[in-house]
Amino acid sequence: MKLSQFKYKLPEERIAQHPTRFRDDCRLMVVHAKSGTIEHRDYFSDILDYFDEKDVFVFNDTKVFPARLYGNKEKTGAKIEVFLLRELNEELRLWDVLVDPARKIRIGNKLYFGEDNSMVAEVIDNTTSRGRTLRFLYDGPHDEFKAALYALGEAPLPKTILKRPSEPQDLEDFQCIFAKNEGAVTAPTAGLHFSKSLMKRMEIKGIDFSYVTMHCGLGDFRAIDVEDLTKHKMDSEEIHVNEEACDIINHAKAEGHKVCAVGTTVQRVMETAVSADNKIKPYDGWTNKFIFPPYDFYLADAMVANFYMPYSTLLMLTCAYGGYDLIMKAYKEAVKTEFPVLDRDGNTMLDEETGEPLVEHYRFGTYGDAMLILKD
Repeated sequence: MKLSQFKYKLPEERIAQHPTRFRDDCRLMVVHAKSGTIEHRDYFSDILDYFDEKDVFVFNDTKVFPARLYGNKEKTGAKIEVFLLRELNEELRLWDVLVDPARKIRIGNKLYFGEDNSMVAEVIDNTTSRGRTLRFLYDGPHDEFKAALYALGEAPLPKTILKRPSEPQDLEDFQCIFAKNEGAVTAPTAGLHFSKSLMKRMEIKGIDFSYVTMHCGLGDFRAIDVEDLTKHKMDSEEIHVNEEACDIINHAKAEGHKVCAVGTTVQRVMETAVSADNKIKPYDGWTNKFIFPPYDFYLADAMVANFYMPYSTLLMLTCAYGGYDLIMKAYKEAVKTEFPVLDRDGNTMLDEETGEPLVEHYRFGTYGDAMLILKD
């Protein structure tokens, strides 16, 4: 397939800048892949209606760290944005980072962070046009260094949200409630819709949970610069699948219960770790698996997705799972569908000036609404 096939018209005002007040309050579109029908549900928590006892939801339990820092270059004082990607060497305080603007940074430059310039880093390598290796000059214990570094950072929100100022609650909002294993620089966004109360209701219904880990990098958000998708190379991301997670998933499959992948990262993990006999196996390593149509999935009977940006690898994987024609139809429907704004009594609210009914639409992006794709 071609890159141009994943274009759709998205009005900028449809990109959500904040999450809903409660995580499970967003809207839910339900796509039935087999029949091709599309449902509109008022709340994400309605997802419970589509699953039964012993069905399994598979979550990505990676934890986002405050990866975006702002500093100043020595001598000139030029403002530099540094995006932490991963720690390369704990003892030497080496980090793989992106810098912006890259043209102003050279090997040997020192960067200062914090109001009192308390954190200093030296550029020791240029790995790509934007990438750098920084050595942080810090003499204290590693835990103390990590805490000081993270205290300077902000939530690594995507650029589509950064049009507004950062806010104190951003890192909490940008974190799944089950996040546990630190290492991600962006959230597995489909998991953001799950609240503590919803997961408790799922437990009461007898739904099982399985947790895998993919430390989400920026690869899903890099612009694809080739029309032929077979020539696009994904960045490698670290994944971990333990035996307990495998047992839960494999048992559910063997007993004929649904396995629901929560997000594109979970799909990529499971499709990386699947064995020749269509069972998931323990895995510790890296994956650069790029999934786009056509593709045969081996494990997931359902998938929770967000409404992703045009041309994104996330949209491509969603189309591969639900079927290209049906998912693109669903996206077009999501863009044009209007919902009346209701008051607490269920009455349609009116515009004070025009008297016309107020309407709202599906919200797109990281903090947008959700889609459930069912295979049966």
